[in-house]
Amino acid sequence: MLAEIRGLNEECGIFGVWGHEDASQLAYYGLHSLQHRGQEGTGIVATDGEKLKGIKGEGLVSEIFTQEAIKELSGKAAIGHVRYATAGGGGYENVQPLLFHFQSGSMALAHNGNLVNATALKSQLEAQGSIFQTSSDTEVLAHLIRRGGFAAFKERVKNALTMIKGAYAFLILTETELMVALDPNGMRPLSLGKLGDAYVVASETCAFDVVGAEFVRDILPGELLIIDDNGFRSEMFSVASNIAMCTMEYVYFSRPDSNINGINVHTARKNLGKRLAIEAPIEADVVTGVPDSSISAAIGYAEATGIPYELGLIKNRYVGRTFIQPSQSLREQGVKMKLSAVRGVVEGKRVIMVDDSIVRGTTSRRIVTMLREAGATEVHVLISSPPIKNPCFYGIDTSTKEELIASKYSVEELREIIGADSLIFLSTEGMIDAIGRTDDGENRGHCLACFTGKYPTEIYPNADHPYEKV
Repeated sequence: MLAEIRGLNEECGIFGVWGHEDASQLAYYGLHSLQHRGQEGTGIVATDGEKLKGIKGEGLVSEIFTQEAIKELSGKAAIGHVRYATAGGGGYENVQPLLFHFQSGSMALAHNGNLVNATALKSQLEAQGSIFQTSSDTEVLAHLIRRGGFAAFKERVKNALTMIKGAYAFLILTETELMVALDPNGMRPLSLGKLGDAYVVASETCAFDVVGAEFVRDILPGELLIIDDNGFRSEMFSVASNIAMCTMEYVYFSRPDSNINGINVHTARKNLGKRLAIEAPIEADVVTGVPDSSISAAIGYAEATGIPYELGLIKNRYVGRTFIQPSQSLREQGVKMKLSAVRGVVEGKRVIMVDDSIVRGTTSRRIVTMLREAGATEVHVLISSPPIKNPCFYGIDTSTKEELIASKYSVEELREIIGADSLIFLSTEGMIDAIGRTDDGENRGHCLACFTGKYPTEIYPNADHPYEKV
């Protein structure tokens, strides 16, 4: 839905390329296709085999990287990053990739996710003499690698990765190789592609389509992939355990043209809508989805019920980012500027509004009001996921339970708050079945922490944390 207004945001997206003469140009296109994963900052670091050079800034990919800037980043390999600030906050210094120069060479890091033990590790490292230049949890890995003694670089990286906990997809670029790592739980999407003789890596497969690359395979949980001029080789730095892909990647975050572990996101969302039709059959005249991420589910619901799907809500795509403010008091105005109800579609109609989630409730309430003001006689709100009641510590900006409206109110109370005639959430089991992952285990390869409060890793916010590890 409207991430900037609603306040449900992924942390970032990463893209890497090795072995292409226009590596930084490819990184630009790749990052542009991942822009939905972060709009606050972006950067690219490239290497010509002798040195690493980077450009980064606060803003969109198209704002930071002019043609002149891309030409400055010559070389056969590059990594890039788009960021939405969660852990570590905003600021230029936290924009990635983070670039480090040492006497023995250089290293750049790009990270998607969040390290739940970063604070504890940072305290230990500072006590040992490390000096941090940013407030980003990503920098912790750089210090762990750097303090790895006299072991080979690959071994230092593997040892460092075993010390960090949480959700992470890392790209590590040096003058001679590109390393790719995914956490042992596989909580973030990360895939390998090929373009001619070059290799590309991206948070989402939609980036491969944009640059013309062919999908090779997904990066495995606990895998360290090393790409250089001789091709790529794979090593495991940890045994994969308790596989737990973030379910919200399927429900909301990823682009519909991406595939995650072999499942097309658009198809998964349509199936969520079809499952809603089974669990929440409602008599109505039209079905509409909240642009953009809920449209697929709305189409699925309409197909399953035979109720016509219509564009009852239109998104204004030309509102500048400067209008989107983080304060609660300005969110409702932001909704008005971002969305409009189509009177000709909803006037005099019983409307089913399909959305992917309710976080704070502000946006849902305003959209229901908008539909009524446009003449809808009934507004039924169907959500293609269960209620989000618990904070995420893995790279999504819902860090406290208090900000989640579903943790404080019953479904009926929520219905009254947003002003809908009915409000129905998809069941957890229905969501899992609809997405269709086939992994073994109780959660079938899903991280369900924001719905159930059961976390796939240890959580380290404080000593008496109330949340449960699965």
